Amino acid sequence: MKLHIFNPEHDIALAANLSNFTAPHAGRALRADLGFLPAIWAEEGDAVLVDDIDDTKRRWTDCLIRNGLHFPEPTWVTLRDLHVLHPEQVDPWGWDLALRAQLLRNGIMEDLLPTIDEIEEIRHLSHRQKAAGILQELQNIQGTTGEAFCCLSVDEIEEKWNHYHRIVLKAPWSSSGRGVRFMEDTWNMPLQRWTEHVIQTQGSIMAEPYYDKAEDFAMEFFSDGLGHVDYQGLSVFRTTHGAYTGNVLAAEADKQQMMSRYIPVSVLLEVQDRLCKLTASLFQNLYAGPFGIDMMIVRDSVNGGYLLHPCVEINVRRTMGHVALALAKHETGPRRLMRVALSGRYELDVES
Repeated sequence: MKLHIFNPEHDIALAANLSNFTAPHAGRALRADLGFLPAIWAEEGDAVLVDDIDDTKRRWTDCLIRNGLHFPEPTWVTLRDLHVLHPEQVDPWGWDLALRAQLLRNGIMEDLLPTIDEIEEIRHLSHRQKAAGILQELQNIQGTTGEAFCCLSVDEIEEKWNHYHRIVLKAPWSSSGRGVRFMEDTWNMPLQRWTEHVIQTQGSIMAEPYYDKAEDFAMEFFSDGLGHVDYQGLSVFRTTHGAYTGNVLAAEADKQQMMSRYIPVSVLLEVQDRLCKLTASLFQNLYAGPFGIDMMIVRDSVNGGYLLHPCVEINVRRTMGHVALALAKHETGPRRLMRVALSGRYELDVES
């Protein structure tokens, strides 16, 4: 039996890097309302950890009926049940110190959990500087673009601003549009204070040239941790003010065709192949599990047309793109949109 956990506050917990961590209200609400999500990919006999079993059953049944979905129901468990549960494996959204400590306190055997050092490695792999390194390795692929710099001081940031005139600043660890600031025609005091705070608390800050984005998407992968990475599929998603709002559910060929409006599919395939090799080496003996690499299509201001930015961010965890891929396996009709909507509570909607 595998124990599945939806802990969407993971990115914030990873940034905090504390065993005793309290997620912000939005993170706790998302976990409570959509705790049933792992039932989409759980196998028969698996268990899913939720806050409230009766509430989850109602919300899961409503989600299936409302969206015309059909999945078997897993075993729902709460923290109180973990003391008598004997899973063979634990499969969370993402590993962080807070989740490890919570599971230990509630009876999960330590040998089923990553060590503190292993979680520190996952945190290190999640630093945006790792994405910048992968990005640099992809720059010899024709049709790609992108630069990112790890800055240790305000002076370094000012140097990048003077060179590019318009830059994006990103905290090394952040979540869903948080921890991102745009530096355009002014270097004001609030922005400088925020920058200094990020450098003080996280050790550095990332600076990138501003790119004129036309489309967000990602590639989803799975690492076996032994030096092999499997490509899982494209994730074409939507954002509002940097926050995730939904994913396209479609066949891989359909999603490739959507991207081919901007760039040749051959570029996507070459990037996909290179990323499998690069991340296999990066994650070997350090991380086993799902991960995603965010990308974007940007407008080429020099030559016209579009270019591929092939590595905006590496999410060393499961992503909503993986959820969409799991759902799409059961879709046989036309393209649909998977949305996370907030109307009093968070809901998963699948729309035509």
